[in-house]
Amino acid sequence: MATRKRPASTTTTPGSIASVMQEDRRFPPSNEFASHAHIGSARALRALHDHAAQDVVAYWEEQARELAWFAPWKKPLVWKHPHAQWFVGGTTNVAMNCLDRHLGTWRRTKAALIWEGEPGDVRTLTYQQLHTEVCRAANVLEQLGVQRGDVVAIYMGMVPETVIAMLACARIGATHNVIFGGFSSDALRDRINDSSAKLLITQDGAWRRGETIPLKAAADVALKKTPSIRNVLVVQRTAEKCAMKSGRDHWWHLRLQAADARHEPPALPSEHPLFILYTSGSTGKPKGILHTTGGYLTQVASTTKMVFDLRDDDVYFCTADVGWITGHSYVVYGPLANGATILMYEGAPNWPESDRVWDLIERHHVSIFYTAPTAIRSFMKWGESWPRKHDLSSLRLLGTVGEPINPEAWMWYHDVIGGGRCPIVDTWWQTETGAIMISPVPGATVTKPGTATKPLPGISVDVVHADGTPCKANVGGLLVVTHPWPSMARTIVGDDERYRETYWGMFPKTRTSAGWYFTGDGARKDRDGYIWIIGRVDDVVNVSGHRLGTAEIESALVSHPMVAEAAVVARPDAIKGNALVAFVSLKTGARIKNLPALKQELRTHVGKEIGQIAKPDDVRFSESLPKTRSGKIMRRLLRELVSGAAVMGDMTTLEDFSVLEKLRSSDED
Repeated sequence: MATRKRPASTTTTPGSIASVMQEDRRFPPSNEFASHAHIGSARALRALHDHAAQDVVAYWEEQARELAWFAPWKKPLVWKHPHAQWFVGGTTNVAMNCLDRHLGTWRRTKAALIWEGEPGDVRTLTYQQLHTEVCRAANVLEQLGVQRGDVVAIYMGMVPETVIAMLACARIGATHNVIFGGFSSDALRDRINDSSAKLLITQDGAWRRGETIPLKAAADVALKKTPSIRNVLVVQRTAEKCAMKSGRDHWWHLRLQAADARHEPPALPSEHPLFILYTSGSTGKPKGILHTTGGYLTQVASTTKMVFDLRDDDVYFCTADVGWITGHSYVVYGPLANGATILMYEGAPNWPESDRVWDLIERHHVSIFYTAPTAIRSFMKWGESWPRKHDLSSLRLLGTVGEPINPEAWMWYHDVIGGGRCPIVDTWWQTETGAIMISPVPGATVTKPGTATKPLPGISVDVVHADGTPCKANVGGLLVVTHPWPSMARTIVGDDERYRETYWGMFPKTRTSAGWYFTGDGARKDRDGYIWIIGRVDDVVNVSGHRLGTAEIESALVSHPMVAEAAVVARPDAIKGNALVAFVSLKTGARIKNLPALKQELRTHVGKEIGQIAKPDDVRFSESLPKTRSGKIMRRLLRELVSGAAVMGDMTTLEDFSVLEKLRSSDED
């Protein structure tokens, strides 16, 4: 039974991070859901945890055997801090696991991919049809000189050809580097050059909010300074006029029409590089995260089935773009390895109206919906009248990904979208972890709004102080992973020293410790062992001797009925060390009669929710906040803005540069 949240007292020890939010509402799995779930009770989940803990490597071997292998591994794990190799000596092929092995079953004629374009056009590809297209594309890549180990850059929108291109690369053993289609020419150029990509796959244009974005034209600007590129494949999507350089540029549809529909997948070593994916750094150039084959696919396939309780009759809809890690792991590889039916949507969630997502769910009978807290808060901002227009009864499971979800958004998601009947799996993981690490198991876990609950079986995490000692219950500290896991990143391309220092430098290998991976997140464990993410350590501030995680203050602000989104940062203060500045975006239709009064009301609201120490010193209103193209608020830019420092560092992931300019102008005013 759910109970209301109450203000929490701050629990601190010297050097710890103060956790100032407490949530007491609990939601056990319904008997109806649990009775049909793969893991249908807390007892069954505990038994699985105990089994994995007895021999974690053997547990992951069991999961790996669910895949198809050409040759078995000789060593399940070779660990030389900070580098892991999983299933060494084994050979497999990712595309074979996602496609070929389903063709001998009834899934051959099952829909693998249901795609809807922003203008409303729909395509459905069965597993057999998707296999045929991937084989043709694989043959074309080989005809254009792409060999095993070469890097292929993919600069595209959310179209089926993007998935086909990824799988074709995986099939022949080329390493794909998917670059989000919203990135600029400069960002594309830098990522091509850093990875030494040999071939680029792009499209003439992409649809976004009723207009076309000229991707090929943007690519042509980048290609002026990308000496490694030999050939370019161009998908025809919008009939956008684009220049085609003779000898270099090739139309995708013409090359595939002439290609053989048969292609035998080669046996690839388990540690063969599968993909490079760039993630932004706070300073300097973006980091090219490298993931490999067997271990990565093992964990994404296993977690897809467990976390989403995946069934054969599900229609699974993840809103992430394939240009991000969620798109790789939980749009493409995890679902297809499990033989799922995926819904993929090309355009904006509020085009032509703010109910496009709910319309998609209703018409395609979506049963599993996985999206980001940022998107949920946008849905809240637009108002619940939009989802109320649609029949969402096909939904049976909801998920969140990308950042901690505040309890207010969790409850709205649960009540308005899930109708109070759908479990919510709040998942924590990163580009670097490759797959979900902490999450509820929907048929077995009692959930609490705002926490990802506990690590999954086979995953070892802890919350520790800076000296490595474990934090007591409800004392904030640093989130670490204490044992290698199969889908972990192997290195940063071209900069292994940066990989060592960034992720493994804080808790290095010692006589008594094998070395821990530092996630960069602050967190706490409650008395039930549930993990609450306090926020990035970069976003922890010292106010009057208290180290506060700004994510919890933001959550308190968003719980106010007029607030849609909030970002809290610190500026230097001569008395307190730091003063808190809150940037607030109000819900659509919110009427402000007295702005100074609303500022004071929000400060008072935070004080009541989580304590006087957390009250913002200043509240600023903005129509929108600076976000990455995957929807995360770029608090670093806000910190630099309020402190008067120059806004520097990597900004290639910033979605709308005008937002930053508007905030800067309002600050000067």
